Amino acid sequence: MIRYLFGEVAEKNLDEVTIEVAGVGYGVKVSAYDYESFILGQKIKVFVYENIKEDTYDLYGSTRPEVMVLFRQLLSVKNVGPKVAMALLGLGSDKTVKEAIAGGDVKKLQSAKGVGKRAAEQIIVELRDKVGLIASEDAEGVVTRGGVDVSDEAVQALVALGYSEYDAQSALKHTDPGLSTEDRIKQALKGKF
Repeated sequence: MIRYLFGEVAEKNLDEVTIEVAGVGYGVKVSAYDYESFILGQKIKVFVYENIKEDTYDLYGSTRPEVMVLFRQLLSVKNVGPKVAMALLGLGSDKTVKEAIAGGDVKKLQSAKGVGKRAAEQIIVELRDKVGLIASEDAEGVVTRGGVDVSDEAVQALVALGYSEYDAQSALKHTDPGLSTEDRIKQALKGKF
């Protein structure tokens, strides 16, 4: 696994920079916010994330390790891939992105390319307590918007089955609250997520 590259900035092309290390040029996708910090000919250390799939091998990176920690946190959210995570990091400094998450700023997160309202809410729900800032009342509002108690046994059961807390709440809000826990779970599983 590649942790970082140390070399010279050889090229800059849209959202990617080429770092030359011992005669080999590594293409690294960077956020719009970080792009300007890469100066041609400059020796630089770039912390990277390797995204290896069947048909692609991409490197995503930043000169700051704390940005890559946030990048990995964003990747832990269901349906957030490297491109979307990098688009979110393009909104500003890592502190700005963390404040948007902890503050429940759905509109700010939605302004990143490829992030819809549901994805922005999902990011807030899953990361608001993990970004190192105190979550605001707005973020708590996003979490409780589904109207389902997170201590609900049906929610806990769906989470145990592998669903996110947000998806479990979304599925259960359309079930009859008068039913038993088991019947509510069955009804939720028959519905669309």
